[in-house]
Amino acid sequence: MKETDNFFDKVYQVTRLIPFGRVTSYGAIGIYLGAAKSARMVGWAMNKSHNLDDVPAHRVVNRKGLLTGKHHFDGTNLMQQLLENEGIVVIDNQIQDLEKVFWSPTEEL
Repeated sequence: MKETDNFFDKVYQVTRLIPFGRVTSYGAIGIYLGAAKSARMVGWAMNKSHNLDDVPAHRVVNRKGLLTGKHHFDGTNLMQQLLENEGIVVIDNQIQDLEKVFWSPTEEL
């Protein structure tokens, strides 16, 4: 098993814990896993997670609340639709009231 596979598995474990109606960032997951500068690698893990039904990758956004990973979802607005189905307001690919819906694994777990 490659080291990245193990890291990706840890990312998926954290992502599965993000509550319904909440979001977190790539960087927040990296910090929680003790790899503060690994936001991009968390993004790669999210990109590879689309064949895993139990990983809510749509709940992971960039630090500003932008849906930077939306082009990895089927359809043009699937990521936004999934978030809106959970009550999260998205305007112009930007989560509104990010501070209210943001979930920090470091603080919550």
